[in-house]
Amino acid sequence: MEEQDRNLISDENINYLIMLGYISIVLFSSFIFNTPKEIFLGMKDILLSTSILLTDYMEYGNIGSAFMNSSILMLIALCIAKYNNVDMSGPVIASIFTIGGFGLFGKNIYNIWSIFIGVYLYCYIKRVEFKKYIVIAFFGTALGPLVSQISFGLGLGIFKGILLGNLSGIIAGIILIPLANHFVSFHRGFNMYNVGFTAGIIGTLFMSLLRGFGFNNDAVSIVLHNKNLILGVYFYLFFISMIVLGWILNKNSFNGFKELLQETGAGGPNFIHKYGIGLSLINMGILGILSISYVLLVKGQLNGLTIGGAFTVVGFGAFGKHMKNIIPVILGVYIASLFKVWEVNSAAILLAALFGTTLAPISGTFGWGAGILSGILHVSIVSNTSYLHGGMNLYNNGFAGGIVAAILVPVIQDFKESNKEV
Repeated sequence: MEEQDRNLISDENINYLIMLGYISIVLFSSFIFNTPKEIFLGMKDILLSTSILLTDYMEYGNIGSAFMNSSILMLIALCIAKYNNVDMSGPVIASIFTIGGFGLFGKNIYNIWSIFIGVYLYCYIKRVEFKKYIVIAFFGTALGPLVSQISFGLGLGIFKGILLGNLSGIIAGIILIPLANHFVSFHRGFNMYNVGFTAGIIGTLFMSLLRGFGFNNDAVSIVLHNKNLILGVYFYLFFISMIVLGWILNKNSFNGFKELLQETGAGGPNFIHKYGIGLSLINMGILGILSISYVLLVKGQLNGLTIGGAFTVVGFGAFGKHMKNIIPVILGVYIASLFKVWEVNSAAILLAALFGTTLAPISGTFGWGAGILSGILHVSIVSNTSYLHGGMNLYNNGFAGGIVAAILVPVIQDFKESNKEV
């Protein structure tokens, strides 16, 4: 069905205003949780942190400063997109919400800029518009901890650390695009976080070089606890508002939602262009509620990590994910945690469940059984990949998801083709 036949509201200015509205809510909400002074001091701590996995800014700083950092990062991305006349499409919305989610644990207003500069330099050298690769630039901030760790975590001294940290970020940004374009073929588009896989490879490269010079990253686990009630109420209201607003923009209806649920997610369908902003917001809100509910149902903790995971799932609600293709993957992670050595409500396994939905195209394309199997495999692989990049790739699940897809998809496709020949 053509977009014009749907009679949906998709005006770019409205899309930008909606994004600005939700960013503003997060920004002003920071003052609900902390005083301006506490937010300022928390922001200072966040900026000087090494930010490697798992550094929860809500615990390392405070909740208000984490909200402030997240909202400023989303606002920066929104302004960059607007300045470059970029359509507020599904991929852009997904990248902005992902930046906001990781603005709660790992990205900050210091460590993103050299990645942007590196991508911009690549575009300048290749003589292409920056807007062509703006989504890769946004997702590429997954390597923010690379900048922060070299700047502040290796004992190099402030001047040398900042210089080498940002130089590393620029180099990472330059090589990000050719590698990201190449690695799509590795997992055949069945890993939605392709830049996460790419960032894992780049992070592994830099971590290997650092270890060669005698540097290593200590494991980090700084996680907020015991704030489920206040954060749960806040984010349920936040995501319910998306459903209500989407319903209004979709002509006071859920028309088209059943059709959206038939999308496999493979290749990253742009829900904004296909179904309009209204239906996309409905889908995003539902995914947000599902994400928060899962954390609470398994008696996990709502904090910067899990809310960041929810934000990423929500963002991809405009870019290929929906409840039908993510639930099998989450179920697979849950089943694996029952039979293996991990606690289902531990921070790492909760992140595997939420971010493991990068494999949603597998369940969307091959069915629930394949989706559950991908979730089971994902838990084992993601638990071993963070060592390779030393926690400097925030999208560790995207890295692991690429490996899972590269293993599982060719096998499934081969057996399906064999069955057809019989």
